Amino acid sequence: MIKALQVCASTTDGGAARAVHRLQGALDEYGNKCDVESSVCSLSGAQGLFGDGFGTIKRQSLFRAKFGPRVRQLLKRRWRTSNPSLHSVAWPDTGLGAALDEAHSKDVFHIINLHWLGDSSLSIEEIGRLPCPVVWTLHDQWAFCGAEHYSPLPESASEKTFSARFVRAYEKSTCPELERGYDLNRWTWQRKRRCWRKPMTLICPSDWMASCVRSSALMADWSCHVIPNPLDPQQWFPIAPDLAKTVLGLPNEGPLVLFGAMGGTNDPRKGSDLLVQALPHLAAQFADRSRIPRLVIFGQQRDADASNICLPVHYLGHLQDDVSLRLAYSAADVMVVPSRLDNLPNTATEAMACGTPVVAFRTGGLPEIVKHGISGMLAEAFDPESLARCIADVLLNPQHQRAMAERAREQAAIEWHPERIAAGYAQVYSEALSRHLKP
Repeated sequence: MIKALQVCASTTDGGAARAVHRLQGALDEYGNKCDVESSVCSLSGAQGLFGDGFGTIKRQSLFRAKFGPRVRQLLKRRWRTSNPSLHSVAWPDTGLGAALDEAHSKDVFHIINLHWLGDSSLSIEEIGRLPCPVVWTLHDQWAFCGAEHYSPLPESASEKTFSARFVRAYEKSTCPELERGYDLNRWTWQRKRRCWRKPMTLICPSDWMASCVRSSALMADWSCHVIPNPLDPQQWFPIAPDLAKTVLGLPNEGPLVLFGAMGGTNDPRKGSDLLVQALPHLAAQFADRSRIPRLVIFGQQRDADASNICLPVHYLGHLQDDVSLRLAYSAADVMVVPSRLDNLPNTATEAMACGTPVVAFRTGGLPEIVKHGISGMLAEAFDPESLARCIADVLLNPQHQRAMAERAREQAAIEWHPERIAAGYAQVYSEALSRHLKP
């Protein structure tokens, strides 16, 4: 039996945390079939992970938890960047690395599966000193980038991955003109190259992320597997639309267009501005004003300035539980995921599992989720008019919409089934351990 430990920054906040929770659920349910026993370790939202030993991790991190953020704040004080993505320098040590070393020596686990880490989980140096085989599930690009969790957002579909700094080893000449101060991205990347001498095994939820890895200067020759995040079809399934609308207080007249993300419309990577630009083109395609679509947004409370949204809009706020999310997806006629850059967004896979067609741009990992004309529609990146046409194609063709809804549900139940994903992870763990034990 392989003992795996899932290590992440949080088990409660964000899409990566949800993915870890679902992976742990898949391994709990199907681990015996594939000889894997899994547990989770994080610095927030964690419970009973090492038994009595977990308290030691908390105490070791207590001083660093206060000291580390101040050091990182000083590093970033005079640094300016035009990239809105989160940046993590992952320095200094947090103490979790030493605790993991001690736990491994007591045979608590055989293999570590890293997930989203951020600034305060493990330092770059601690990752390089981990005592056992390491598998890393990449929920964003930070592992092979500098400090940035995503490379700068593309402005057009013609911008390709090879223009990113991670391809050119963060050479000084690639530093953006608008960046000011000490090059934290280059410094962070160089520490990764220096400390990560022994290749880790990588798992990418999408082919797109794997293609980024294979083009990176840091990890191009590392072992890389594509395994999507699991989604249990017995927990994610359609609810009667009328019931869902009633529970959420949404109107029955007119089709509902759903958009949602952490931070709502405030994250430029999620492309809400492109959706807003598409709405006038969408409204123009509805001659019957009584059938004008309504926009439903979750992930934020009411916008202080919604004057640029030309459709009636309803805010659901922050939906914290799966039942509320299922209700939102089931109430909608279409889910729009207008991301400029995304890996395997939960909003798309969850919506499809609930039988809701998805409209997205043909970029990142989204074309691997949405089968164009079958389980949803793909617009040309990053064209608001194309996005509007795709949304209208779903809403104005009820028979086609119902067919896409059925296919979306069928696709989700097969491609992201927890048993399939657990078996894939078990195979990767076995291969990583075998390589580690070879003389």
